[in-house]
Amino acid sequence: MEEIRLHGRGGQGVVFYSELIARAALYEGNFARSFPWFGIARRGAPVTAFVVIGEEDKITRSMVYNPKYVVVLDPQLHKVMPEVTRGIREEGIYIQNSTKTPDELLEELELDVKLSIIATIDATEIAMKYMGVPIPNIVMLGALARVTNLITFDSAVKAVKARFPKDAWEDYLKCLKAGYENITVEVLEDGE
Repeated sequence: MEEIRLHGRGGQGVVFYSELIARAALYEGNFARSFPWFGIARRGAPVTAFVVIGEEDKITRSMVYNPKYVVVLDPQLHKVMPEVTRGIREEGIYIQNSTKTPDELLEELELDVKLSIIATIDATEIAMKYMGVPIPNIVMLGALARVTNLITFDSAVKAVKARFPKDAWEDYLKCLKAGYENITVEVLEDGE
């Protein structure tokens, strides 16, 4: 079973992002479930969402405490909410919307374990360029497809097309492709 925990702020599309990941996993022939967890629903408030991919009878709707994958959509969230890294598994994969390099970000994170991969991308800038709004979720979907083997780029395209009207596809698919092509990945030797 693959477990992903997503962090961001209200208005960044975290919950919708979790739904797109689950839909893309379904297109891969896997069973997947996504669900959010948040307090007061308001723009800017911290939001967490979970995606679990695996056998249908083994997936529950409980929070994911020890994910292999953590994705953070807000560039500054790790500074005000260091618990975004809490529980990540040894040799886990961490992806963040950030202008920093993976090495620079790694120095800022409060980690109890060694990661196998850390990756960064300025998803907000890309979203602004193609959609005119600072909502990084589609860019981060492309980044996730590139960094992990959870979903393919093709299944991500199908998920986007299934959820958006045809006249919006061009901009969203540009964001998706830019996320896939521009993510900076650092494979950490001996887990750093």
